[in-house]
Amino acid sequence: MRNQQLQSAEIPSDMLAVEGDDSGNELARICAAYARRTDESRYSLSEPANLLDSREREGKILSALARHGCIPLENANVLEIGCGTGYWLREFVRWGARPGNITGIDLLPERIAEATNLCPAGITLRCQNAAQLDYSTGAFDLVFQSTVFTSILNENMKAQIAREMLRVLSPGGTILWYDFTVNNPWNADVRGIPRRKIARLFPGCRFEFQRLTLAPPIGRRIARASTLLYRALSALKIFDTHCLATIHRTC
Repeated sequence: MRNQQLQSAEIPSDMLAVEGDDSGNELARICAAYARRTDESRYSLSEPANLLDSREREGKILSALARHGCIPLENANVLEIGCGTGYWLREFVRWGARPGNITGIDLLPERIAEATNLCPAGITLRCQNAAQLDYSTGAFDLVFQSTVFTSILNENMKAQIAREMLRVLSPGGTILWYDFTVNNPWNADVRGIPRRKIARLFPGCRFEFQRLTLAPPIGRRIARASTLLYRALSALKIFDTHCLATIHRTC
């Protein structure tokens, strides 16, 4: 995908045929929404709240993976849904996964092109619709998504992607989910997904849920003033807006 120059709202025709008559419109809406996100600096680790959140999230993820027998990651086949420019793919390498065992897919070709430039050689990167995964059943030991489902407003598409994640998951494998649970009143392009809806997306599964991530509008202001206060508020959990879930099939 290196040097591919498609516009954000231009969708290859082979990505359009998913369940639900309005799936093509939803894909176009998602691409257009991401094209409007011009300020990526808000996610920089130079922002104190982002750095604190990143450290907390990493610790929670690694602890969850260890509890569920996913560590070490050296021999695990890992798939990330909606990998963007590859931040989490690089984190999995740092945590011990082999690049040759890691696959990332994203709907936007320009993000895959950027991920190709940033990620270690050996990682497989593909521009692909997550509702139509081109992988065999049981191909991956760990399937990961971070803030993808909240960007999808079409319920049929959410359900189809969840089914595909379960299909490609190996017996005894783990789905790792990180996403926010409440609506963002300033962003109509996203919709929070509470725990009960996560459970409906993955029927016949068992779950472990954890609250984390201090609400970003609060966290950014607090972290600039006091790291200690940020950590204290985050520890209370009442202002945390995200959910970390591990998901396993029960049959």
